[in-house]
Amino acid sequence: MTYDIAAPEPAGMVASLSSLGYSLPAAVADLVDNSISVEARNIDVEFAWSGRDSWIAVVDDGWGMTAEELVTAMTVAARGPATSRSSADLGRFGVGLKSASFSQSRQLTVATAKAGGEWHTRTWDLDVVEEFGEWRLLHGADDDTTAVLDRVRSATGHGTIVLWRRLNGYHGGDVSEDDERTQKQFYAEAARTELHLGMVFARFLTGTRRRNLRVSGTPVEPWDPFMGNHPSVQRLPIEELPLGGSSIRVEAFILPSAHRLTPEEYGRAAGPQGWLDQQGFYVYRRNRLILAGDWLGQRGMRREEKYNLARIAVDIPAETDAEWGVDVRKSSVVPPVGLRPHLHRIARQARAKAADVLRHRGQVAARTHGDPLSYAWNVRRPDGRVTCKINRSHPLVQAALRPGGNSTADVRALIRLLEETVPVAALRVMHETDTSDDPEPFGGPGPADEAANEVAQRIYQSLVSGGRSPAAARERLRTMPPFDQLQGFWSG
Repeated sequence: MTYDIAAPEPAGMVASLSSLGYSLPAAVADLVDNSISVEARNIDVEFAWSGRDSWIAVVDDGWGMTAEELVTAMTVAARGPATSRSSADLGRFGVGLKSASFSQSRQLTVATAKAGGEWHTRTWDLDVVEEFGEWRLLHGADDDTTAVLDRVRSATGHGTIVLWRRLNGYHGGDVSEDDERTQKQFYAEAARTELHLGMVFARFLTGTRRRNLRVSGTPVEPWDPFMGNHPSVQRLPIEELPLGGSSIRVEAFILPSAHRLTPEEYGRAAGPQGWLDQQGFYVYRRNRLILAGDWLGQRGMRREEKYNLARIAVDIPAETDAEWGVDVRKSSVVPPVGLRPHLHRIARQARAKAADVLRHRGQVAARTHGDPLSYAWNVRRPDGRVTCKINRSHPLVQAALRPGGNSTADVRALIRLLEETVPVAALRVMHETDTSDDPEPFGGPGPADEAANEVAQRIYQSLVSGGRSPAAARERLRTMPPFDQLQGFWSG
């Protein structure tokens, strides 16, 4: 067989890698993947503003690399999808470091050292690559870059530093160090990166093996899209869906509506993109979030306000990357054909329950703020405590209470109406499980107020007229809720 060697032209390859569509937060996340893969315990992302000389670095205290390993890591696609990887390795194509870096900067420098070993440094200067048309991986770094490396180098003596200089968008001739507008934009990107990392790596930021991830010295707060610790979250049964020889774990969550959350909880639960954009599936690969809030192209499913409370966790093994079509940026997937009906079914259930929660909430709002003549019961939750009272303005209640006008038929009709309209749904929505918002009859235990005494007096007279002695009637009241918790004429 005859053939030609058709190697890609370096400048064209660089341009291709630079145009994969990384955002700055997504590019930084790709670097943090590498730090987690080498079991770093401390990972610092540094943003330093200095006009055209601004830089971004990711510094970790992981294993570090030998000189040979460093050259392999800096080589484009040196480790493809078929390469054997450990269970903790978050990589896939072996291009993340280069493609993420080239999308954000013209100069990539990596310095690394193993414990007790010497530091090795290599640099990709894209101007050099384009000028000579060769993949010239430079040894060491220039003086300014070396000064930055010395400034951020880990005190542990080992680990890896990835440094971006000549940043895209900040290296133009019109950018100066005292350009406050551009500086503000630069640090806004740092804030967005911090939020993004908190979402993507949330599972690595809690528990006994949590990583210490910081952005410009600020610890990254994990963001749990499912509010797993909130008592009002509804969980649908976990499903294990078979795929080849692997299993896909799916769990749907229905978040609480706004009235069950404090303003702070509600604002945080909205997530980096807001409630509407954060509904849907969350796909995790080896605990790393690769897709946040998407209905995965399921037929007939689009984002709507009424489904804001539906979020579904999907855990996929890295061994099924090909079936899921995980892309180079690890930011999109396509569900395998065989799983789509199951995912569609689970999504339908979650969306229906989420809409149901909001619909019940709407009914409660109508009960609370609507026509006072429409409901036999008034359910309120003032001051964090649920109250449930018969609506005195209801026509049938008015008829039963009218002096001299009430009839047995009115009372029977009222009793039947109350039996049929017990506000179970409203109480279910308003009542917090395992909280102290239960209604307290007549204000709770203690001396009986005027209303309690009036009701007790009517019961007492009814018991006496029914044949009980006064002492027996008082004794019956002492054991009758809620008077057994109150102090009145029956207590003596």
